[in-house]
Amino acid sequence: MTTPARRPHPPTSPDEELLGTKRRAVLATRTEAERLERIGHDLEAGFEALRDLGPAVTFFGSARVRPVDPYYAQGREIARRVGGEGFAIITGGGPGLMEAANRGAQDAGVTSVGLNIMLPFEQAPNPYQDIALTCEFFFTRKMMFVRYATAFVVLPGGFGTLDELFEALVLEQVDKIRDFPIILVGTSYWTGLVEWIGDRLLAEGMVGERDVALLTVTDDPDEVVRAVCDARDVQER
Repeated sequence: MTTPARRPHPPTSPDEELLGTKRRAVLATRTEAERLERIGHDLEAGFEALRDLGPAVTFFGSARVRPVDPYYAQGREIARRVGGEGFAIITGGGPGLMEAANRGAQDAGVTSVGLNIMLPFEQAPNPYQDIALTCEFFFTRKMMFVRYATAFVVLPGGFGTLDELFEALVLEQVDKIRDFPIILVGTSYWTGLVEWIGDRLLAEGMVGERDVALLTVTDDPDEVVRAVCDARDVQER
């Protein structure tokens, strides 16, 4: 018996509309010209809103962490400390550890930026943003995370956080960005991953020792502050 072909379903997000229509699983709702226009709109809006931002640090982390969680307090305090050195704080604009970092930015009196994204669940803008942008596409949003930052602080998180972490590592590995600290906050959370990178990727020649050294793992806010300030000094020479 032949299984009837599935009918294309309406896209639930601009990303799905862009990525799924060539496989005929998703109903096309835009022309190619309209897609290019919306991509351009994302970039233009971001460039306009952030052009005068100054030095900034991007914080990544889970949307699922509650304000009562110790990770939340840690993220807020580190963002406050980093903000106290004159850095704006950029996050994905959502709840959880993104909210904690935006809140820390406002505690420090520096600009708090949220680069929000349309998602079917979890993502709701937090109330601690001075500049709140909503990106239609993941890839335009991810470009903004890098373009306006001088360092990444990576708090505990899931697949989205890992995606952002490894994209940053690749950019640094291949010199698309330079002198750009990637700091993992939470030794108990990240040690297993870092050990696996050394035990498997490095041991089997998939990465080099220089690549592994791109990661800093710490629980110490002072170490985070030193790393981002040292990078700013190098970048401004």
